Amino acid sequence: MSRVLLVVLVLMATAGAVVAYGDPDQIARASDTVTQLLHDQFRKPERAVQIPRGQSGEFALQARINGVTAPMVIDTGATAVVLTYETAKAAGLPLELLEYDVDVETAGGHTKAARLTLDRLAIGKLVERSVPALVVPHGQMKTNLLGMSFLDRMESWEVRADRLMLHGYP
Repeated sequence: MSRVLLVVLVLMATAGAVVAYGDPDQIARASDTVTQLLHDQFRKPERAVQIPRGQSGEFALQARINGVTAPMVIDTGATAVVLTYETAKAAGLPLELLEYDVDVETAGGHTKAARLTLDRLAIGKLVERSVPALVVPHGQMKTNLLGMSFLDRMESWEVRADRLMLHGYP
């Protein structure tokens, strides 16, 4: 509230000074300044996350799945978020109800996976709900993958130098 009051006071002082001098150029500049101040004051914070490249070339991060922290690696070749059995169990997912009927190819070879929906998947400030995911059986994978079922929900993502930038919708 005090920030808004301060902005209003600055605006009133600027407007008063400009009117007193009556210079059209100064009035235009003051108007631009006031517009920019108001825009900056009420702009929504950007939803973005930077992920540094690891020493072995991957983009690894810590995610929160249904409130549980889990390591993940970005994998644009994975059509979905893929969780290890261990991570799914830690996140409290109903593993006993799952049906492993989806054929998948992993770094370790061919396996079956089960479909499910994550209530909440958060990467820093980026929070997505009802994210489609797959779970592989116990021992089939060592790493959780942040695949396209999450990345497709972003406004954009890009690699610049050794950083991956994820930009969520405002």
